[in-house]
Amino acid sequence: MSNDFRPTANWQNLRLRADLLRRTREFFDSLAFLEVETPILSADTVVDRHLDPFCVDVAGRQLWLQTSPEFAMKRLLAAGAEAIYQITRAFRLGEQGPLHNPEFTMVEWYRTGDYPDEGMALTGRLCDALLRRGPAERVSYAEAFERHVGLNPHTAETGALVASVRKHGIAAPGSLAADDRDGWLELLLVERVRPHLGTERPTILCDYPAGQSALAQIRDGDPPVAERFELFVDGIELANGYHELLDADELSRRNQHVNAQRRRDGKPPLPGESRLLAAMRAGLPGSVGVAMGFDRVVMLAAGAKSLAEVTAFPWDRA
Repeated sequence: MSNDFRPTANWQNLRLRADLLRRTREFFDSLAFLEVETPILSADTVVDRHLDPFCVDVAGRQLWLQTSPEFAMKRLLAAGAEAIYQITRAFRLGEQGPLHNPEFTMVEWYRTGDYPDEGMALTGRLCDALLRRGPAERVSYAEAFERHVGLNPHTAETGALVASVRKHGIAAPGSLAADDRDGWLELLLVERVRPHLGTERPTILCDYPAGQSALAQIRDGDPPVAERFELFVDGIELANGYHELLDADELSRRNQHVNAQRRRDGKPPLPGESRLLAAMRAGLPGSVGVAMGFDRVVMLAAGAKSLAEVTAFPWDRA
């Protein structure tokens, strides 16, 4: 008789998961954040080169399972919300492995008036409240690359990045174009930098290259940098935060650029127009937003090696 009806997580880990959910809510409630719910199935979706949403046809209407509740939560900000959080299911096509499941739990929050310093501080406090690993350190993207790769990621030519990949014996995917500078940076980040982040204490990596801004603002400087940060523990990315972009025209330009990249990658384009653009044109207040992968937090808290150990029914048992 098959036993694949059983959960892959044991009861100890499922109880820990429930406790961490409770502690997450207590953390945000103590700071007067409002818990909200937004649609999982929507006509809008985040436009990202590497995130592929599930498409669902409902009575001839094309809808998307959300890769993040970002768009709808920002619409709430435009409507007057000041500090909101959400614990929700999110979906990403093709993401499966020890650290990935196509359906997963995300904690996402926004607070108006915050700048990157406040956003990073809040992220570090939540990490400590859940994992009890102590205060997080902050390391710039440039510092991390100079320490672990030996080059400046903001000024190095693409050829130097390619040479560094070969020097370190990293196998580059055949789909990575020779002139894809951000792609080579990401490969070096994953292979040479990320394994060292958060090994002694949680690490917040900040000031990403401007080309990797996603929906973050770009801060002028020499060089300009994206006001984006990520939290790492034991080399595992737990959260991604932005000083949120406010310019609707700039978001429209970025959507067009990303969709052009998706076409070159052989992927279908995603809807460039959205209700978020309408909200931004109406007036989106300044804020910092952060998305945290909750399943990974539970995995680290449990000392587990895969999400299946802390998820009742992962993808292959859904």
